[in-house]
Amino acid sequence: MTIVVKFGTSLIAGPGGRVRRRLLRDRAREIGALVHGGEPVAVVSSGAIALGLPYLGLERRPRAVPKLQAASALGQARLQAAWETALAPEGLHAAQILLTAGDVADRAAYVNARNALNALFALRAVPIVNENDATATDEIAFGDNDALAAQVAVLVRARVLVLLTEVGGVYTRAPGTPGAELVTEGAATRAADLGERSALGKGGMRSKVLAAEMAAAAGIPTVIAGGAGRTVLEPILAGETRGTRFAAAERSPSAFKLWLRFGKPVAATLHLDEGARRAVGEDRRSLLAVGVARCEGSFEAGDAVELAGPDGVPFAKGIASADAAEIAARARGLEAVHRNRLVLY
Repeated sequence: MTIVVKFGTSLIAGPGGRVRRRLLRDRAREIGALVHGGEPVAVVSSGAIALGLPYLGLERRPRAVPKLQAASALGQARLQAAWETALAPEGLHAAQILLTAGDVADRAAYVNARNALNALFALRAVPIVNENDATATDEIAFGDNDALAAQVAVLVRARVLVLLTEVGGVYTRAPGTPGAELVTEGAATRAADLGERSALGKGGMRSKVLAAEMAAAAGIPTVIAGGAGRTVLEPILAGETRGTRFAAAERSPSAFKLWLRFGKPVAATLHLDEGARRAVGEDRRSLLAVGVARCEGSFEAGDAVELAGPDGVPFAKGIASADAAEIAARARGLEAVHRNRLVLY
């Protein structure tokens, strides 16, 4: 089964936007051993913007979207070349895959991306996945590669997701401060001080924990760990205590339901009466429009909607069979969400 490894910006780019070639070479050596041993590896790599900043005469990540786009476009070529150089001694080629949130949200594009990745795995190539920040402004403003890594792991039904960063995992407080201790179990991270994001990257420890929780809920064990050193992946994949490990949920939904739950964005919320909540949540029946007390937000047929009970707490997500106006009219017999296009939380 596939292994997905995500590299944070600080592991890719050093001072002055220089590529950390020794670190990439060490990880490429481990990736090569895995691939030649029959385990495909997908790399989700940040770093394009950081590697592009020197071309703009900047040292820190700018706020202006056009400059972010320019840095990403310039740095992506350097990022891909760095991975190709690192993997070449292992007899492997680096393939470039640039995704946006739209590629994940659209079911046809989602399946096409999975097919492309599987074709690359069959060729023993290593996909280097990144967000297409050069054109997708929403991704620059709101996305992060931790979430993308979790989505890629779900997409390929990975055996494990490894989120590599510059620190050893999740700590109870900022690493290096008095009393800071490594949290080895993901369930204990909710009490930790997750700090702020870095000056060059988009994410931070909070985004890594959220991504790890998402992948684990999809049945994929996830580890947040330090990415530097001679050996990193080998002990993690062998089950040694490294970093912070998030245990996989016992049940893994179908590929369609994984996509629905984690890939398709929510357009609106349907608030149900108690009878409809029981019918959907307990009896596993389709949702009829007559059971919808009110619609919060605008949506069309085919959009994803969350279902909330009388207490206002969402308990399910599904694909609307009709638009907001039709469902709000509560016509008797009208199906709002079919049970086969619905997933319970």
